[in-house]
Amino acid sequence: MIITTQAQEKLQDLVQTHFPVKNAPKNTAVFKELSYAVAMSDFVLDVFQKQPQFLADCLEKVPELPDGNQYFSRLNHELNQTNNQERCYQILRQFRNREMALLSICQSLNLGTVEQIFILLSQLAESLIIGTRNWLYQQACDEMGTPTDTQGNPQLLYILGMGKLGGFELNFSSDIDLIFTYPASGETVGGRKAIDNQQFFVRLGQRLVNALDQFTADGFVYRTDMRLRPFGDSGALALSFSAMESYYQEQGRDWERYAMIKGRILGYDPQDPNIIALRQLLRPFVYRRYIDFSVIQSLREMKGKIEREVRRRGLVDNIKLGAGGIREIEFIVQVFQLIRGGREISLQQHSLLNLLPELERLKLLPTQQRQDLTQAYLFLRRVENVLQAINDKQTQLLPTASEDRQRLISACAKFTQFNSTQQAQTIYYPIYDWNSFYTVLQQHQQKVRCVFDELIGDSKENKPQSNENGWQDLLEMSDAEIEKLLTEQQIPESHFDEILDHLHKFRHELQHRVIGTRGQETLNQLLPQLFSQIFAHSAYLTLLPRMLNIVEQILSRTTYLELLLENPQVLTQLLTLCSQSNMIAEQVARHPILLDELLDQKSLQNPPHFEQYPTELQQYLLRLPPDDEEQIIYALRQFKQATLLRIAAADILGVLPIMKVSDHLTYLAEAIITAVVNLAWQQVTARFGRPAHLSDNEKGFIVVGYGKLGGIELGYKSDLDLVFLYDGIQGQTEGGKKSVDNFQFYLRLAQKIVSIFSMNTSAGVLYEVDLRLRPSGDAGLLCNSFDAFKKYQQNDAWTWEHQSLVRTRAVYGEPKLRQQFEQIRTDILATPRDLQKLKTDVLEMRTKMYQHLANHNPAKFSIKTDQGGITDIEFIAQYLVLANAPNNAALAYWSDNVRIFERMAEFQVISLETAEQLKHCYTSLRNRIHHLNLLGEKTVVDGSEFSEVRLFIQQIWKELFKQ
Repeated sequence: MIITTQAQEKLQDLVQTHFPVKNAPKNTAVFKELSYAVAMSDFVLDVFQKQPQFLADCLEKVPELPDGNQYFSRLNHELNQTNNQERCYQILRQFRNREMALLSICQSLNLGTVEQIFILLSQLAESLIIGTRNWLYQQACDEMGTPTDTQGNPQLLYILGMGKLGGFELNFSSDIDLIFTYPASGETVGGRKAIDNQQFFVRLGQRLVNALDQFTADGFVYRTDMRLRPFGDSGALALSFSAMESYYQEQGRDWERYAMIKGRILGYDPQDPNIIALRQLLRPFVYRRYIDFSVIQSLREMKGKIEREVRRRGLVDNIKLGAGGIREIEFIVQVFQLIRGGREISLQQHSLLNLLPELERLKLLPTQQRQDLTQAYLFLRRVENVLQAINDKQTQLLPTASEDRQRLISACAKFTQFNSTQQAQTIYYPIYDWNSFYTVLQQHQQKVRCVFDELIGDSKENKPQSNENGWQDLLEMSDAEIEKLLTEQQIPESHFDEILDHLHKFRHELQHRVIGTRGQETLNQLLPQLFSQIFAHSAYLTLLPRMLNIVEQILSRTTYLELLLENPQVLTQLLTLCSQSNMIAEQVARHPILLDELLDQKSLQNPPHFEQYPTELQQYLLRLPPDDEEQIIYALRQFKQATLLRIAAADILGVLPIMKVSDHLTYLAEAIITAVVNLAWQQVTARFGRPAHLSDNEKGFIVVGYGKLGGIELGYKSDLDLVFLYDGIQGQTEGGKKSVDNFQFYLRLAQKIVSIFSMNTSAGVLYEVDLRLRPSGDAGLLCNSFDAFKKYQQNDAWTWEHQSLVRTRAVYGEPKLRQQFEQIRTDILATPRDLQKLKTDVLEMRTKMYQHLANHNPAKFSIKTDQGGITDIEFIAQYLVLANAPNNAALAYWSDNVRIFERMAEFQVISLETAEQLKHCYTSLRNRIHHLNLLGEKTVVDGSEFSEVRLFIQQIWKELFKQ
């Protein structure tokens, strides 16, 4: 081979550089063998360059296959010579590189079988890991004290080697997957300060990972992966035995069972009772006592994920992950272990090559299939080891470089393996060039694939399915893979960081949640659909965090995950609503029961008439025990949330215009006010009885709505401005446990009403209630008689309080009391007043509000508080009523701004054109506020918006107030 000639030249140069007195090696045969080993591995040449003494030793005689049992003692002898961390790191790396190079030489020269090589690689890794642990453990004990249990017994860090390390099947350049654990809780003794055992072992674990993984001038020892530990990256680096047991019993998933099959305690000491205890602890999780066929589907799904990853990452000719590759052979063997390992003790072992004969003996595999799998595995592992030994690089991809292809051709044409009687023999393959190598490789892969298809999966799984959209394996994708997928979906690169941040947080949350097997399966099916739709939506940056928040809240409630999965129209509808309403997204996340409302598409498109809300609520409450206050209060909140969702959906879907939305929100509030008053009445009368003068159907009490409630203009986030009035008749209550005067009774009733509204339950607060508009405000009584209210309005109320009275109406109470209030209201609003003083008072109040509440950034416009906004329009309506009602009491009839303007035009106070324009301005601004509320955004917009509206309102303002 040309590469051998080149290797001889390189090796000759190296010998002359390090050993100038030796113009030629003493043993030409040895030099020739070493040249071939160098030709097969650049890594070997690199080690020779860095460790000349190792080269000198190899030049003396052809290296022999080492005794793996001596690794540990030889390494310890070196480590015991130093207490210096830097020197420790150097010893570990040089020892590792030297022994790896030796094994590469033995592999190239066929001095050991494929199986012997990966067993020695595994023994080397185990010796390095345990040797490092022991050295660091002693250093840590000297520094922090010795960890002990509650009985004072010293504690050690135990290490589970996972994957190929656990199975004695390590590659030349494998990562090592580890899990750290320790026997029991306790604290250290002998240090300056006692610390918790977990803190000690986490620190020790961190130091161990650094010692193995850190790259120095001498390279690294092993790339170390700790993600297989409980809770993955977010879990503690080391857990006690009991914490491990709890995790695997309560939260262990199928893929963790699969991984734990290979889990082996490193540094095994048969005399150590803790090792025996740890093995007994883990065995029930991996091996079920019954025959467990359920794992077949789980393994099939895992294999599907791997195949999708190969396609997603564009991996071609991957001898590990591709069809008929190493992973499929592992799957075939491990599915039998998972299914039958609980019954068949002989299957409870780690080595794949030892397990295959057992499967044949148990008649689980026919002889031919066992032979096919054995030969394929050895061939594929030979290819893998040769590939990785070239540059000490982890790869399973067939090379494209001609030199590396020639190395494979040479290495695989013949190599040593054990026969059926465990005798080493040379196996010859008809490999002469790359095409013949590829033919042999494909023959092995096809045989593996046939067995795999028969036992686990269908070969059709290797083809992209029509329902795959690229997001199937989101939770396992790397950032680079996600970015590639986002690029394919034409997402701008500037959005990648924000999207990845949301996905990282979501993954972190998943690792801390218990969702069960059924929930995990449902989630795995739901997420691809969800992400496909999110990133097909123009508002994906808004939708992503909102939808992830909803999914997080229903993770442990599999029924809701299934609802979204099995009802695509619900998922689509939810995305539509959440894209336009942060309020809906937050409500659904907080109260997932609202998802049920999305099942009935007709109810969203055809909301009930708002006058039906009292009847609907009454029917809703009838199913509850009438004396269970807690359930009723909770039900009121649920009814409000469900109805609010339907109203918002109808709003977003364009079914309801803005005025109708306000009608629905207002009459929903009124229905709930009625229910709250009735509940409070029931509670208060049970204790105090009822005022003696009342008939059976009377309460002698009304609730007055102010502001948006009074003006039938409630928004999604509106508070309820309330005032409580009673008939004022003197007397006592009767029929209760305790009699009180009527004033005390109504005061207790008002307090109870406020308490019910304000009670914070798991379903939230019913409504925020504001009582500051009652006579004398916060200093006034919570409940007033009609006479007291009238006298206050006549004698003590400020002009702004009369402005507020314009937007009032009775929202609860008997008809005769409502009529009585309306008469008081009309009388007050129609009272003659000084027009100039009215103008002055209104202007002063507006100026104060502007100074304290308005936005003062000219580039922005606060729709509600800035000049030309909602507040100005409301003040115009209030002024028109107060200025003109004294001449015509009919002008004080309506409480809502739209109909006030209509009434003013009807009686020619303003022109019809002006009234229509004021109505248009008002509804436009309110509509914008509604939708900003739905989006969860502030009601401040760009200063260029509503310029014509603002100009018109300011013009009317100037005309009215002569500014």
